[in-house]
Amino acid sequence: MIAAKTEKSGASTRRRFISWLLGTSLSALVLAVFYPVARYITPPATAEPATATVTPPLRPDELLPNSGQIFKFGSQPGILIRTPAGELRAFTAICTHLGCTVQYRPDLGHIWCACHNGHFDLNGINIAGPPPRPLEPYVVNVRGDQIVVSKEA
Repeated sequence: MIAAKTEKSGASTRRRFISWLLGTSLSALVLAVFYPVARYITPPATAEPATATVTPPLRPDELLPNSGQIFKFGSQPGILIRTPAGELRAFTAICTHLGCTVQYRPDLGHIWCACHNGHFDLNGINIAGPPPRPLEPYVVNVRGDQIVVSKEA
């Protein structure tokens, strides 16, 4: 009777150990698969770019009237436009709808987003399509033969 009881408690201990081992292994497998997937799906936290002022690699005379040029503003694209009247304007080049890069369309005379046919006027205000907000404007200054673009204060 005592030997049978010892065998049952030994078998119970082994069974508990094997159940713990399988459960732990299964948990580790699930973690090893889903952790990288979750890290891939969630975007990394990015801080506001430290760049407040940039000098695009353009001279003022290189940008013809009724034309636009994409430039890098920190880690984001920006768009520099010379209006048909010759005025320089700059905005973020990220569409406020889904984050696509906008471009200047000289044939239309305004900024256009190719992703979902969003249109912005030369003040960055959304005039057609799905974009919910205007583009963020930048301040443009010409200093000698350089164009300096900075964020509004």
